[in-house]
Amino acid sequence: MSFMLAALLQLISPLIAESPAPAPAAEKVNTAIVPAERLKIDGWKKRHEAILKKLDPATEIVFLGDSITQGWEGAGKQVFADSFAPWKTLNQGISGDRTEHLLWRFANGELEGLKPKLAILMIGTNNTGHNQQPAAETAAGIEKILADFHAKCPGAKVLLCSILPRSAKPEDKKRILNDEINKLISAFPSKMDFVTYKDMNALFLDKDGVLTKEIMPDLVHPKEKGYKIWADALVPEIKKLLP
Repeated sequence: MSFMLAALLQLISPLIAESPAPAPAAEKVNTAIVPAERLKIDGWKKRHEAILKKLDPATEIVFLGDSITQGWEGAGKQVFADSFAPWKTLNQGISGDRTEHLLWRFANGELEGLKPKLAILMIGTNNTGHNQQPAAETAAGIEKILADFHAKCPGAKVLLCSILPRSAKPEDKKRILNDEINKLISAFPSKMDFVTYKDMNALFLDKDGVLTKEIMPDLVHPKEKGYKIWADALVPEIKKLLP
């Protein structure tokens, strides 16, 4: 080795030795379990504020979810009136919500003063539809919703509904994701004794597993016929759970 090369190595060796180690990769955050608001969306804010004004300690059943739940006031309005008239109800569905948005609403007043006997929960299809979030992440969000709801309404039971099928065919990626979520959340009653799980999906599909526009015109949201299927599945369960 030449004298000049040796001298050069002596100069740069300390620099090499002192070079910082690469920073560890940031751990991925599961957004499904982190409460998040949508207050910049005017319709969402108004709906949230309207729910806050309807809080009533006499409420027996609270419906929790996204646009499919909010749709009990739209395509499902008559079915809702016919099916759930025996109980005092409150609909807390908001269009577009993912698990993290319902968690935020829990933390910001939507359960205050309520003492329901039962909550009917369906949420998660927007976690699938908006960003195709992994099933395990969405299921974790639903589990946190159940835990947070129970903490605020410890006397209530929860009827956890399977996320409805979406997309026409069984092999569609979003349909598969929802099916995977349902498989995970179906195990929640084994560790949460206040939860009952209801799988309704086969009721919405034909014999080949196809979801038709006769049930859901946009292959996501039920029309009146779809809400009738849902209500007919819920009422017997409600009668079992409520004395």
